[in-house]
Amino acid sequence: MFESAELDHKIDNETFDQLMPRLREDLLNAQFDLVEAKEFPVIILIAGADGAGKAQAVNGLNAILDIHYVSTIALGPPTEEARERPPMWRYWRALPPKGRIGIFFGSWYSDPLRDRILGVTKNADLHKSLEEINRLEEMLADEGALILKFWFHLSREQQKKRLKKLKKDPTRYWRLADRVLDSVKNYDRALSAAEHVVRLTSTGYAPWTVIGGTDKRYRGLMIANTLLYAISKRLEKPEVEPVAPAPIITEPVDEKSLLSSLDLSLKLERDDYKRQLKRCQRRLNHLSQQDGFRKKAVVAVFEGNDAAGKGGAIRRATEALDATLYRVHPVAAPTEEERVQPYLWRFWRRIPRLGHLTFFDRSWYGRVLVERVEGFCSEADWLRAYAEINDFESELARHDIVVVKFWLSISKDEQEKRFKAREEIGYKRYKLTDEDWRNREKWDLYARAVCDMVDRTSTERAPWTLVEANDKCFARIKVLKTLRERIEAAL
Repeated sequence: MFESAELDHKIDNETFDQLMPRLREDLLNAQFDLVEAKEFPVIILIAGADGAGKAQAVNGLNAILDIHYVSTIALGPPTEEARERPPMWRYWRALPPKGRIGIFFGSWYSDPLRDRILGVTKNADLHKSLEEINRLEEMLADEGALILKFWFHLSREQQKKRLKKLKKDPTRYWRLADRVLDSVKNYDRALSAAEHVVRLTSTGYAPWTVIGGTDKRYRGLMIANTLLYAISKRLEKPEVEPVAPAPIITEPVDEKSLLSSLDLSLKLERDDYKRQLKRCQRRLNHLSQQDGFRKKAVVAVFEGNDAAGKGGAIRRATEALDATLYRVHPVAAPTEEERVQPYLWRFWRRIPRLGHLTFFDRSWYGRVLVERVEGFCSEADWLRAYAEINDFESELARHDIVVVKFWLSISKDEQEKRFKAREEIGYKRYKLTDEDWRNREKWDLYARAVCDMVDRTSTERAPWTLVEANDKCFARIKVLKTLRERIEAAL
């Protein structure tokens, strides 16, 4: 796998000086075309053997590109803030937008690879991490990202020579010597782990380019040429229709559905509601103050028909909590900044740290609801989103984040009644828009989308709770009880 990279690749100064000016000009032109087109981001991952010149390669790229449109992300060990969130959180926050280049000097491969080399984990653990990475990169590629991965390789002898050379440079040896010494000592284990990584994650949508790491001029030309070719070919590629997905969504053959089976007549008397509300809020507050809760977090997702009472249910929950422990995020159409990122990016940014709660008034499920029904994304996009969402929520759950999801359901008649009431009440009138009335015309399409959503994303770790919401009192108590029960189970 690394045989070619172990050859003695060298570029003399004269040849380098002849080739680089033209290459730099072409690469800058391609970069400006990328910025102007604003069609896709470029994600560059730099990895490989210690002492193989990764830092020099990053510096070389920054020297020949326009740095106004490049971000270099050099992530070391996770900070305290990052450790309180899922491992991928810090990488999602650093993704470049469309039209920009992001160079990751240290990436989502770093921690799994280091842990395997040091013997902290086994091959099975590494394989599991690589499977998750493949799904992440597939999603980024499906969202349009151009992913280029460079692995810088050194043979055992080349790494030893590199160490001897570093010893002669007192300005650099102190930074690299211990790490390279460890790499030489663990060379066989590092090579085995590297082969696993490259073999299992070199895919059609995110292939690895293996480069010999002995000569800086050779490395510089190789990475620049590869980047130029990849950007140019992507910009030249005509727009093509995605391959038609398999028809996994089938037409119903009867009138039964998850939503139609709900008993929307369920009610709670006002006095009973007040008693239960106080009791539920008191218990929720107590749970959030427990020592064990500091090692957990809560993500509560509220979806539902327009005017189903999502905001009211959220308020009854937050009334019980210390205001420093929670955030509420009302989700609207994506902003210009968010439209140039993968659709999950804006939600990854809002994942709470441990000991905190985040309430989403609408969420990432917009991809399989409004975007599906209104045609804002292709069928292929929303069909693949089910698996992507399940992966996302599984990663949250693995990091001790309790994912609680509510669908608040009301009848079409009840919705009309609430819409008309909003027109009458001044401080509620702002909630009602022409779009709300227009969405009623697609009631059946939305109902179908909701049933598919629940069937395909209600998992053991992140189940859906369907809430009969024609009666607001009943709905709020059911939400609070469910939230309380899920936190109690986690603790």
